[in-house]
Amino acid sequence: MRQIVLDTETTGLDWRNGDRVIEIGCVELLNRNLTGRHYHVYINPERGIDAEAVAVHGITEEFLVDKPKFRDVAGEFMDFVRDSELVIHNASFDVGFLDHELSLLGHPKLGAMCSGVIDTLKMAKELNPGKKASLDALCDRFEIDNAARTLHGALLDAELLAEVYLAMTRGQESLMMLLDDEPGMDSLDASGSPIQRPPLRVLRPSADELAEHDRVLQDIVKANKGACLWIPPVPAEEAPVA
Repeated sequence: MRQIVLDTETTGLDWRNGDRVIEIGCVELLNRNLTGRHYHVYINPERGIDAEAVAVHGITEEFLVDKPKFRDVAGEFMDFVRDSELVIHNASFDVGFLDHELSLLGHPKLGAMCSGVIDTLKMAKELNPGKKASLDALCDRFEIDNAARTLHGALLDAELLAEVYLAMTRGQESLMMLLDDEPGMDSLDASGSPIQRPPLRVLRPSADELAEHDRVLQDIVKANKGACLWIPPVPAEEAPVA
């Protein structure tokens, strides 16, 4: 399984307003292992950069004057990500910008050349409702050293995100390995017969534990303003009339 962890920096917040990509950083995962292969490039956007954006990533127009245009690097970028699954934090932002850059040159969008996109921002919010889900917050949660991240940078952020993604999905990996594995020698006794294991003991929650669980759920509901998967939407005919 080949995955590309990807990040971009841009001239501003919205490609619809003419903002462009100025940096792309990618690192490669193969079967959930960092291979050491990466793709990194700075890009001359042929336009100005918003002051607010410079404050975030520190990349100036002067620095990008002699850098290649996107049309000069599009081929090598597409070759690097083609047929991979992309892992991106706040994927709609980066995908929107890159799809726009590719479409300006008549190239297919990322969805046509990649096998899918994993949005780690969405994943983090689903795993920990109500908690901060920025890259810095996730690095703190999973004890990943981000001391070098004084400014946003596409390659550094992609490297950090790869570590965060692997940490977030480590339990899933163990579960899939357990499901995929056939019974091995540890399932047999010395004579080669199946080991008879005692039935699992099921512990039921007490009334106090159920009440505490309900309290935590209510806190999550408040933090998410009611947008929780376990709360079914109210049918239109039953919704209160203003």
